[in-house]
Amino acid sequence: MGRVDNVTITKPSSSSSPSSTASTSVTETVNGSHDFKITGYSLSKGIGIGKYIASDTFMVGGYTWAIYFYPDGKSVEDNATYVSLFIALASEGTDVRALFELTLMDQSGKDGHKVHSHFGRSLESGPYALKYGGSMWGYKRFLRRTALESSDYLKDDCLQVHCCVGVVRSHTEGPKTYSIPLSPSDIGLHFGQLLESGKDTDVNFDVNGEIFAAHKLVLAARSPVFRAQLFGPMKDQNTEHIKVEDIEAPVFKALLHFIYWDVLPDMEELTGLNSKWASTLMSQHLLAAADRYGLDRLRFLCEANLCEEVAINTVATTLALAEQHHCFQLKSVCLKFVAMPENLRAVMQTDGFDYLRESCPHVLTELLEYVARVNEHSGIASKLGNEVILGGGDFNCRRVKQRL
Repeated sequence: MGRVDNVTITKPSSSSSPSSTASTSVTETVNGSHDFKITGYSLSKGIGIGKYIASDTFMVGGYTWAIYFYPDGKSVEDNATYVSLFIALASEGTDVRALFELTLMDQSGKDGHKVHSHFGRSLESGPYALKYGGSMWGYKRFLRRTALESSDYLKDDCLQVHCCVGVVRSHTEGPKTYSIPLSPSDIGLHFGQLLESGKDTDVNFDVNGEIFAAHKLVLAARSPVFRAQLFGPMKDQNTEHIKVEDIEAPVFKALLHFIYWDVLPDMEELTGLNSKWASTLMSQHLLAAADRYGLDRLRFLCEANLCEEVAINTVATTLALAEQHHCFQLKSVCLKFVAMPENLRAVMQTDGFDYLRESCPHVLTELLEYVARVNEHSGIASKLGNEVILGGGDFNCRRVKQRL
């Protein structure tokens, strides 16, 4: 039994100020995804109705999940007419509420994916509730087998499934009892000042006759390529003075600026030119350098800049660059821009279009498909087709360096 004490309650005087507090209940999803590749689809047929192929388990929101694919379907009454696809709770749980998305990927590059999703739409009965380990959400009749086997979902006897899970969580946020001001991170400032000071540098790079001093440990920490070049088993014999080929001095300077400061330099200040064209050209060269030295964040920043700066006189060279360095979003932006009827003719008159045709002629085939989708009756596609045929050339993507 608990103890009961006498408690004296003092009523607040009328002159005291009333206190006011507030709290907020927050319900949100903890999201995660998993990609499941199914190879040898034709060999899986005949496995039996109700029998499945399972993905490896993966964690989202503190629970374990798995994707189940039924090549002959899950239900006897469907007589193997459909394939079935489910997401299952693989760990123990009670009333786990979640949103799901199952996507059978179109492998033709046309983005015609087959998607069943809870995300992005209103739900009459709310999120799906799973009561115990082994509970499933999905579709017994996900897709007819005949349709699947004649579709772009199946390529080289393989299927690609993408699954998203959003576990619903709720918590209450009350007023903070503290207020500690936090200044933004200044680690980039300190490393940047180290580069500018030139103190204790231990490696020099010769870039077209211009010398850049740097610190081996900083470079190795930031770039796997520099790490191998300076400290790996196949490191350069002279690691104190390294000659750099195929990169121009302003680009290498920008590369070092990012490595130390973790931000892009001022393109106008770096090039000495106040023009969008100069900024675009520097971003193109810097993207190539970032790819060369394994600096993914810099590559993504340059890719984002180039997506924003797409223009008639530079889009063709940017498209070639996107193809060469596997920048798929940038490539898509460029293709859509060029394929617009009001842009196509002007782009074809630029030197950059000749560069694209010479360096990556097979990209023009994809461009033709975009043009056909934008305006299949305008005659533009047939005109561009003639240009491609007249251009000739092989179908290898060759890198052609444009100078700053």
